[in-house]
This record gives sequence, C-alpha cells and structure tokens, in this order.
Amino acid sequence: MQALDAILSATPATDPWPARRQRTDELASRYPHAAEMLRLYRALLDPMADAFDAARADGPAHADLPLFAVQRVLPGIIDATIEAGPSVLRDGVIALFVSADLEGLMRRWLDGEAVLPVETYLARACISPLLEALAQSTSPPADPFHCPACGGLPQVSYHALSGEPLVSGPRYLLCSRCSQSWIFSRMTCASCGESNGTRLPIYQEAERFPHARVDGCSTCRHYLLTFDLRRDSRAVPIVDELACLPLDLYARDQGLTKIAPNLMGN
Repeated sequence: MQALDAILSATPATDPWPARRQRTDELASRYPHAAEMLRLYRALLDPMADAFDAARADGPAHADLPLFAVQRVLPGIIDATIEAGPSVLRDGVIALFVSADLEGLMRRWLDGEAVLPVETYLARACISPLLEALAQSTSPPADPFHCPACGGLPQVSYHALSGEPLVSGPRYLLCSRCSQSWIFSRMTCASCGESNGTRLPIYQEAERFPHARVDGCSTCRHYLLTFDLRRDSRAVPIVDELACLPLDLYARDQGLTKIAPNLMGN
C-alpha cells in the first residue's frame, strides 16, 4: 500500500505557482533576514512557471531537456537573476552565459554529475520546472530515499493535513529536482534509514518558526527541514525552507550536512 501511495503522491500539481508566489510575498514581509533571498526567488517564479507551462504544452523528451532549457528557459532565468540576485551571483551567471557550454552544463546536472555552485543554481532553476511539469511514476521507487518520479534526493519533509482534527497526516518527502512528493516513515532518517529515536535529534526555534524544525541524524550526520502543515496550513514547504536559514545555520553548527541544498545553495 505504501508503494502505491508513493506513486500516487508523485503526480504533478496542476498549477503550483500562484501558491508559491503568494507565500513568497508573505514570508518576505515576515522575515527580514530572508527578504533578499525571497526577492530573487520571487523573480525566478515567473520564468519557471513559463517553463513549466511550455514543457506541459510541448512535452519534450528527457534527452531533449538540456537544449529545451537553454533555448526556452535560460534567458528568463538570467534576466531574473540580473534583476534581483546578489552581485556575486549575477556576475557568475553572466560569466557562464558568455563562456560555458550551456547545453553540456544542463546535461551534466541532469545526469547527476558534480558541478560548481553557480552552475548548479543555473541548471536547477532551468531544468527543475521542466522535470516538475513532466514528472510521472509508473512503478514503485527503487528505494524510499529517492524520488519515485525522477530519482532525486529529498529537499524537505512535511506532515500533511489529514482532514480529521485528531488524526495526524502522513509524512512526505519532497524531491529536490522535480518537487514531487512521496510518503515516508515518520521517525526515520531520510538519508540512511536510522529509526532509533535516540539517534534522531530534533532542533526547533518554536517562537520564530513554530511549524518548522530540523530533523537530524547522529548516525549519518545528515539533516533536512521538516514542516508541519497542521501548525501553519498556509505553508508551502519549498518556499518556507528558504526563510528558515537560521535553522540551517544551527544544524551546520551541530556538524550536520543537509541531504540536498536548496536552489539558493543553503
């Protein structure tokens, strides 16, 4: 049953972009420490949404995604980065645009090869909305730690609303590459599978982030952020994570490494 649930939960959303825009605006005004990062993310949402719609309309094959990304998505991502990004990122993106093999870069990222941080940012911003638009799963995941739609690592974890006041909703992992979700065991490390509660430290800053926490693992020394939608039903985990940089910094101080950094590299 869990395998079937995982397949069904990995279906792409019809239009996730309005909720992401609204939540980004809301959090940018609530958390001054994250305003610059959220301003950039807000600028990226329009070209990413256009990429999502173009992929839905044209249905490019997986092998054609790198060229599709360069021709149809990259110009908008670069414009948004120049408009709203910090100077170091702007300079890095411009340098890549004028000198790099951009199609090759997209392909290397898509194939899971290691690339530099600014290359990761550019490739991920261009290709992730395409993967999200085209995501589908027809078989159970190879293992519970990777997305059943694209094989990506989890970005965040979240507890969904159950629809019943006294019933806890399931825990999901959300993919760092295609933003699809799949069901995962509650008290289990999303990196190594550790399930001994004494090896799974939890860190929280309840006053500032009442719906968010760090789920760490003393066995593999990895962590991810978990969001409880029962505490904030307006939360959009992929957006809220960007505002929770203080939790990331605390986790790093404890010697933990994030399973998958977010789009901004945190």
